[in-house]
Amino acid sequence: MTQTTIGSSVSRGSVQPPAVAYFIDCQQGHTHLLQVTLRLTAPQSDVLALHLPVWTPGSYLVREYARHLESFAVTTIDGAPREWWKCRKNQWQVACSPGEAIQVRYAIYAHELSVRTNHVDRSHAYFNPAAVCLYAPEYRDRPLTVTVTAPPHWRLTTPLDPWGEDPFTVWAANYDQLVDSPFEVGTHSVYYFEVAGKPHELAVWGEGNFEPTRAIADLQRIISTEAALLGGLPYDRYVFILHLTHKGYGGLEHANSCSLLFDRFGFQQPDQYRRFLCLVAHEFLHLWNVKRIRPQALAEFDYDNENYTTSLWFVEGVTSYLDQLIPLWAGVFDASHYLKLLGQSINRYLQTPGRHVQSLTAASFDAWIKLYRPDENSLNSQMSYYLKGELVALLLDLRIRLNFNHQRSLVDVLRRLWQQFCDTQAGYTPDELWQTIETVADENLESWRQAFLDGTDDLPLGDWFSQVGLELVAQDALPYTGLQFKQDRGALHIKAVLRHSPAEALGLVPGDEIIALNGWRVQGEEWSDYLRECQVGQAVEVTWCHDQRLHSGTLVLEPPQPHYQLRCSAQATPEQRAHLEAWLGTTAQNL
Repeated sequence: MTQTTIGSSVSRGSVQPPAVAYFIDCQQGHTHLLQVTLRLTAPQSDVLALHLPVWTPGSYLVREYARHLESFAVTTIDGAPREWWKCRKNQWQVACSPGEAIQVRYAIYAHELSVRTNHVDRSHAYFNPAAVCLYAPEYRDRPLTVTVTAPPHWRLTTPLDPWGEDPFTVWAANYDQLVDSPFEVGTHSVYYFEVAGKPHELAVWGEGNFEPTRAIADLQRIISTEAALLGGLPYDRYVFILHLTHKGYGGLEHANSCSLLFDRFGFQQPDQYRRFLCLVAHEFLHLWNVKRIRPQALAEFDYDNENYTTSLWFVEGVTSYLDQLIPLWAGVFDASHYLKLLGQSINRYLQTPGRHVQSLTAASFDAWIKLYRPDENSLNSQMSYYLKGELVALLLDLRIRLNFNHQRSLVDVLRRLWQQFCDTQAGYTPDELWQTIETVADENLESWRQAFLDGTDDLPLGDWFSQVGLELVAQDALPYTGLQFKQDRGALHIKAVLRHSPAEALGLVPGDEIIALNGWRVQGEEWSDYLRECQVGQAVEVTWCHDQRLHSGTLVLEPPQPHYQLRCSAQATPEQRAHLEAWLGTTAQNL
């Protein structure tokens, strides 16, 4: 493996003409194929090895990009065929003469619209180079160019800089920088704006009710807030790529850009628009927390295999915690909305039985096989490192703030990591990360590490909220059955059965269809309506269908699961309210 380079470490003027060149043709969008040509000089051996990554940084799942590669062929630049063979699922070998100029042609099927894959149609081409571009290990550290061929009147948006006068030819200092640079090609709209004297671009593909003037003003506030927190902007230019699609949602961070996917008609709904701003804050914060400050296991990417780390709880959890605070501090929504979002996170955490099964460090390590592959048992056996990581970050932040009367905070941990690791690119070990947290907190927190990171103890949320004048207030909820349902046009198909629940005791399983409750046919919301008429401890008769057979049995209703609203306490002392105001940056009267 080689040292991963963040951003362009050398100027174009100091680079010799690259020995590796990619040519990507996206003119046949109706076929959903990218036609790729790779030209390079064979190394000083008689075999050239070529690899295609199995994953892309920031999305911790082996996605097997090679399954979309077809029509592989190799010739010399003059067109003479060369023998080749496939030696692994994502690796090819080519017989060649040392120093010979080789041309590799292949096609990539691109019909998955997500931030981590490729999508090509008549309207645009979006691709992540890890899912498109073969590489030779010997040339991984060498500069390269990419030339895109597109239909007339299309434009190219990417964080990479142009090579020469052709706007469709760009260059990267090495393959790692290429992988870190998504491409959007098409007739998309591009909006230009500045923050702190640095240029930013917002490329928007798709139709909807997006309002660029409003959104750009809010993006500027978020960018300025994060820059102030972490001492400036560590790039020369930044690119946002936004895709508008039906019910879309997602984001993927890069060193000098990010890709965003959002609901095309979600921008006029206040809560949805605020969700979009949190997504922006999250992916933008990653340009520090993981792209430049990262675990040692992610300092050098192995594109052929999983890259294991137990620190994703910090990478994603701390970012998830701050992605809701940053829009608040930036003034794009208020503290009451922040408390609403935080309350939702708390309820999701408390309603996940898997929090007693999987620790945060285990969840981080097993991201490759669990988080991105949820099934009907995931709630029972897993804990999201995003969700619990957010709440652990919250507790650490409050502990540091209260110890130092808000003169220190969790942001100081990021600042120290930035000072310590930004220049070396070596990455921190789990122990170095925890030592930095303890240094900022100025106390031994090993018991917290054992209980909340390596263990499965419940988080003492109420105790810490009370110190800043907040309280968790129980809300009315339905009697507990342990059932979760799929949305299926009125039919009540079971999505999940929670462990140690009445439904599990009755023998209900995911996939079963609930037919009736106490002899009454139920569909959709009727289940909740009927449960509201029942009492805790009551035995109700359930009729369901399993494998085309009808069954009936008795289910005993249990007390509702915890469901809370987070709000200011009427009994809060002036000191507690002062802590709340210092943390949230607002007066308690506004809550």
